[in-house]
Amino acid sequence: MTRKYFGTDGIRGRVGDSPITPEFVMRLGYAAGKVLAKGESPGAKPTVLIGKDTRISGYMLEAALEAGFAAAGVDVMLAGPLPTPAVAYLTRALRLSAGVVISASHNPYQDNGIKFFSGAGNKLPDHVEASIEAVLDAPILCVSSEKLGKARRLDDARGRYIEFCKSTFPNELDLRGMRIVLDCAHGAAYHIAPDVFHELGAEVISIGITPNGININDGFGATAPAALAAAVLANRADVGIALDGDADRIVMVDATGRIFNGDELLYVMVKDRLATGSIAGAVGTLMTNMALEVEFKRMEIGFARANVGDRYVLEVLQEKGWQVGGEGSGHLLFLDKHTTGDGIISALQVLSALKRSGKTLVQATEELVLYPQTLINVRVATGFDWKTSHAMLSEKEMVEAELGDTGRVLIRASGTEPLVRVMVEAKAADVAEKMARRIAATVPA
Repeated sequence: MTRKYFGTDGIRGRVGDSPITPEFVMRLGYAAGKVLAKGESPGAKPTVLIGKDTRISGYMLEAALEAGFAAAGVDVMLAGPLPTPAVAYLTRALRLSAGVVISASHNPYQDNGIKFFSGAGNKLPDHVEASIEAVLDAPILCVSSEKLGKARRLDDARGRYIEFCKSTFPNELDLRGMRIVLDCAHGAAYHIAPDVFHELGAEVISIGITPNGININDGFGATAPAALAAAVLANRADVGIALDGDADRIVMVDATGRIFNGDELLYVMVKDRLATGSIAGAVGTLMTNMALEVEFKRMEIGFARANVGDRYVLEVLQEKGWQVGGEGSGHLLFLDKHTTGDGIISALQVLSALKRSGKTLVQATEELVLYPQTLINVRVATGFDWKTSHAMLSEKEMVEAELGDTGRVLIRASGTEPLVRVMVEAKAADVAEKMARRIAATVPA
């Protein structure tokens, strides 16, 4: 599907610039409402849940969305600041027509975005997004007054989601005796995540929990883990957990301040599931470190790569009937726990694995030695397709032949800038760098 507005994770951009303007977002709410109304049984009125992160622009965009939905005859439930995965859960639990999240995830506060979930708590299928885009440019024609949508607050959203997160942690375990530093990135989980870990028994030291509308992800959270590492050391904590602005991904830190990315955390979870039962396979992305592929093969566990983006990881998991997958960025999926990536639940799964094994993060990952990666971004002329460059293809083939099964080459075009990204993995850092530069040198000036 060729999308005009929707990307791989909803619609996102700079606030005030098209398409993140009040006028467009109101039309988006109206278009989505008209599409949702068609899917309802005769006489039924669609209801959607709207949640948001802590950006100051969320108030404006929430009001615009609410107006658009109301004009289409759709009722709205307003949840206020709430993690993206919480909206997915509550939409499913309350049997609603759809869920909407106003968030730009890990981006700075000047950006914002809109993402949708189906009534089943999944991201919208391509054909539904296409249907919404088809209505977007049509004029807003309000339903008659008696059919206009109404809005109300969902007052117990926070409590419902806290209990759901806790329910994913094994009943026979708790977090007593564990001191945890929790960084909420001044984002959507600031008033939720601390309570989840505290109620499971941990001593929780929270940072990044004073949002003011413009400090989301600013020096805190999964995209800036140095603050977490420093806080873990200062408080002599056992472990640190950093969420991003909408709390759908994590980075973790051990007692020494070492940072563990999504690839390493996925490895911990796969090992735990293998030890406690059985696991058919796991899904990573094109960027997942080759060391995981090697280790999973040694453990006789299936492994598949999806395109970059948790949406595509989910698609491959569903195709294969597997349950566990993730990205190095910290998006982790456990489909037996939730329908979408959830930072809090991901952290709980890792902590339960550590509790069961009695190991630290370092000990749990000691067999996994990540391959060094070199990534070079090369600016190209607009419209350049590297797959048509004989020089690049030839050099790529030669590098792959030299690496054999000791490394990997990935070349892909940026989806947002005129760049070609050249990534090489090898067992030695100097080899990865040398070979990446060889390929990058063949890009036409």
